[in-house]
Amino acid sequence: MQVKIQPSLRMGTILLLFLLTSEGACAEFFIKKVILIIQPRNEVQRSTNVSLICQAEVSRTAGSHLNYKYIFYKDYQPLNTDQTNAMDSLYSIPDARVGHSGRYKCAVVIEEKKRESNTEYLTVKGLLAPVLTVDKLRLTEGDDVTAVCTAEGETGFLMFFFRDGHEELYRKETNSQKVELKLLLDKGTVNMFCYYSINLGSTAETSNNSNVISIDIEELGIKPNITVIPSTYVTEGDNITFSCSVNMTPQRNTELILSHGRTTLSSNMIHEDYAMLAKANDSGEYECISSLGGVHKSSSLNITVKEIFSIPFLSIHPAEVFEGEYFAITCQIRSLASRIQREDIKYSIFRDKTLVINDNGYNGTAGKATNGKYVCKAEANRIIKESSMLLLGAKVLVSKPEITVDGPVIVDKPFWIRCHSENGSLPIIYSLKSNNFILNRTEVSHFQEEARFLTMISIPSDISRYLCEAENNGQVSIKMSERLHVTVIVPVGKPLLTVLPVPENIEEGNDVTLICGIPKGSPPISFRFYGSNHTAIHTTTVQSNSSSFVLSTVKRKNSGNYYCEAFNMADMSSRSDIVKVEVSLAMWKKALIAVFCMLLVALLVLFIVMRYKAKRGKRQMAAKLSVKPASPKSDDSLTLSLTHDPHYNAHTVEVNNKESVWSERPPDEADQDSLQSPNEGDIEYTEVVHPQPVDPTQIPLRKGTETVYSELQTSQGTPENINHQSLLEYAELNHDLPEPVN
Repeated sequence: MQVKIQPSLRMGTILLLFLLTSEGACAEFFIKKVILIIQPRNEVQRSTNVSLICQAEVSRTAGSHLNYKYIFYKDYQPLNTDQTNAMDSLYSIPDARVGHSGRYKCAVVIEEKKRESNTEYLTVKGLLAPVLTVDKLRLTEGDDVTAVCTAEGETGFLMFFFRDGHEELYRKETNSQKVELKLLLDKGTVNMFCYYSINLGSTAETSNNSNVISIDIEELGIKPNITVIPSTYVTEGDNITFSCSVNMTPQRNTELILSHGRTTLSSNMIHEDYAMLAKANDSGEYECISSLGGVHKSSSLNITVKEIFSIPFLSIHPAEVFEGEYFAITCQIRSLASRIQREDIKYSIFRDKTLVINDNGYNGTAGKATNGKYVCKAEANRIIKESSMLLLGAKVLVSKPEITVDGPVIVDKPFWIRCHSENGSLPIIYSLKSNNFILNRTEVSHFQEEARFLTMISIPSDISRYLCEAENNGQVSIKMSERLHVTVIVPVGKPLLTVLPVPENIEEGNDVTLICGIPKGSPPISFRFYGSNHTAIHTTTVQSNSSSFVLSTVKRKNSGNYYCEAFNMADMSSRSDIVKVEVSLAMWKKALIAVFCMLLVALLVLFIVMRYKAKRGKRQMAAKLSVKPASPKSDDSLTLSLTHDPHYNAHTVEVNNKESVWSERPPDEADQDSLQSPNEGDIEYTEVVHPQPVDPTQIPLRKGTETVYSELQTSQGTPENINHQSLLEYAELNHDLPEPVN
């Protein structure tokens, strides 16, 4: 079934909720302060009605309605909570007691805001005196009494005290106003009273004493009497009898006990006496105790027992005996009573609780069989006394010592020699000897000790000179060890690094062998080789005094400083001197470079020679081109001459049996001129045709033609500055030649 809500009703509900929300939202407030007032005042007497008023001063908007929550505290613990719309709240303490004293404060909570008041201290003065009551005023010893102490109307935690004068009988703490308890009193008259105190934090209030009640306690007549027969002064071996009695009719649950010190001798003394044989250690106090319920009474007496003979004394001579030596054990009595003779005393000697001999003396040969705990017993007049235990342990002669060393033995370094004998009674004196000379000695008195000697050797053979001597019973017990035989480590000497081949003859591609050797050192020896930059390149351990390492197919980069180190178990390394290794080029590279250089030199020489020949050839050709005929006749030879340079030397050449003359400049000046005159012009040549002799019968005569080349030098300036630039001049000479004859 569906209920339809009218639109008007729905709108009214929404409007009401809006108004309520708006009213709450507009209820703004501020708690200014909270005050706690104690009335009538902060310090009052007991039974006063006290009021605590908490007032809140709140600022709020007009028309708002606030709900106040008041909380009261005592000693910071909440006491009461009050919900109201009033500006204050009241908390009452009717009929105040001392227990109400303390620190009070209040707090106001509005919605989620809270504010506390200041703290006020309330003091209530005056504690009532308690009242003491008991259920009995007359008691019989052992009965208990019920006592009640009441502090009427008091609150809080109270501590009650019960006393008899200055003696405290009991105390108890409670939050109740009275205490009841049962007390067991054992005196004739008890004057009992009580009082209480209340703790107020840093202080405590104590009441006055209660009324005093006198309680009379009747003593039970159960005090026992103790007697001894024959007397309190007896001699060992005498029979003594103790008796205990009570001067009253025995009651049920009554006990009568006889004790000596902490030892109970009898717990049935009511029905029988206690008899014993007196001994020296029986002297002392004997007590008879009677008990009825919780009441105990006692009587005592002292007994003195005289020794009939003293405790036997056991001795061994000599005090220290070694195996194989004779010894004597004696048992003696130092004092005895007059009633017996020394012959009346019988002795027995025991070893480890086994009878050795029925006598006061025993002789034997020290050894393992005679070692043990010895005790002597003496007996006379039914009294047996035992001596103190004496331990006999035959001392063992020291055995042959063993000589060893601690750690490795290294030449020129100190080391420890240890001497030890497997058997031998302490103390043992050990001596270290070098041949027959005592170097040092020490005494070992405890099992944890050991004989150790510090020494040093310079050469390995010195180690066998050491011996160890041990003794523990004078000269007769001296034992000598074997000579010391251990491995001696010789530190390595300075290594010598050898390079093969020699460092000056090492070429690329060679195998270089590094050999590191030492003059001395105990194997195994480790060698370490170092290359350039102090980098280790090889390490090895060998049993010899040298080692090698091969650098295969070395290169130029293998050049550098090399050295080696050597070390052994002496933990002392030694370094060789540095050897400088220089790797040169391979032979074929050297030959290639030499051939290349020679080729360059040959090319240079060839170039110079060709250049020189070219220059000279030019000059010779120029000289030939300067030839002129000496006569215009056709049948005469031509004469050549150089007429343009006075520096040329004159030369004469015969052509067809005729002399020709020319001049030539010296070669050095020509070379210098050619070097200084790079702009010298090229020389052009023309052919000179000389008439050839012919057979006039073979060819006809004709007019001969001759072409002449001449080298002309042009000059600029003076003759000294001639640059020798050549110009070619053509000359053609025509001569009439006879016609050949047919």
